[in-house]
Amino acid sequence: MTATIPSLARRLDSVQSSAIRDLLALTAREDVISLAGGLPAAELIPAQRVREAAAAVLSESSAVQYGETPGWRGLREVIAARESASLRRTVDPAEVVVTHGSQQALTLVAQALVDPGAVVVVDEPAYTGALQVFSIAGAEIHALPIADDGMNTGELEQRLRDGLRPALVHTVSNFHNPRGVTLSDVKRRHLAELAARYGFWILEDDPYGEIWFDAPPPKPIAAHSDRVIRLSSASKILAPALRVGWMVAPKRVCDAVELLKQGADLCGSSMTQQMTANLLSDDAWLEVHVDGLRAEYGLRADALRGALDARFGDRISVSPADGGMFVWLTFHDGTDTTAMLPKALDNGVAFVPGRAFADTAEHAGAARLCFASSPPAMLETAVSRLYSAHTLS
Repeated sequence: MTATIPSLARRLDSVQSSAIRDLLALTAREDVISLAGGLPAAELIPAQRVREAAAAVLSESSAVQYGETPGWRGLREVIAARESASLRRTVDPAEVVVTHGSQQALTLVAQALVDPGAVVVVDEPAYTGALQVFSIAGAEIHALPIADDGMNTGELEQRLRDGLRPALVHTVSNFHNPRGVTLSDVKRRHLAELAARYGFWILEDDPYGEIWFDAPPPKPIAAHSDRVIRLSSASKILAPALRVGWMVAPKRVCDAVELLKQGADLCGSSMTQQMTANLLSDDAWLEVHVDGLRAEYGLRADALRGALDARFGDRISVSPADGGMFVWLTFHDGTDTTAMLPKALDNGVAFVPGRAFADTAEHAGAARLCFASSPPAMLETAVSRLYSAHTLS
């Protein structure tokens, strides 16, 4: 008798691999300039300062021992102090949970707050990592259009009046991934007011907020509401390999997430958390380092947008680049970026088609381009290759 092959869990039926991660596997060739990934520039990662932090923390045995589930206390204190300054209120370290990157925080929050069948509202186009997480949680996902000033909170209010009752509203508030835009202060206040009136949580995803170019973004949504869970990360300003993210939330949410985290990984890396605390608490060094990131990424954003305008003219529109790592390119000549991608790869350039973020005809002519990973001259070459691929389409 042949035994039946064991099945996989049904929750996997609705889960698809991230199109971006799949694409990155195809763009590893050295002859391809990748505008696809959201990777910080390797040459701007402060490797020497990270080495110094590692040497400093390894002088203590606690750096190589198990730690507390919500994260090393010293790092939670540093994060609480930084968030207190940002929110202009006192954040207690008990309101901070350190996670293995902010993606783990997103996953744990979804497990804590979203029951199967619960409604979750997201931006359209949306961050693909959030779509994966909410799909695995069994959520009923509703997408709201995003404009040049962020999520359409007016449309959200209308849907709420019509009976929509979300458990959670997720948005990337600053320098949106993939749209590159920032939620306006007026809309932040409006979203906070709607959360109070209709009783839902706001998940404020903010990994890019410190990478602003000309002016900082408005105060966080959490400055206007006690119904906000804020996520952020050390990956974009320090180093992705530290794998340190965090959430700031009301204590009862932190307690729930801590309980779930015990079953996920028990605790994170004491070593990298202590290294991150060492780096984030060095105010003088950090200010100079982040200022340097802003200046260089601003130059790269200008170079990419300038090259796109020079090559394509009025056949395209490009989102503002006031910070972060991405611009959103939209063709107005009927170009299908999904169909164009193989030609682009043949020409040595990669991007992420718009339909990876929202599988609708409206975004068929769009693409997300990352300017952070490449210096200006390389970005100009990438646009030249993109133009050649577009000509062949």
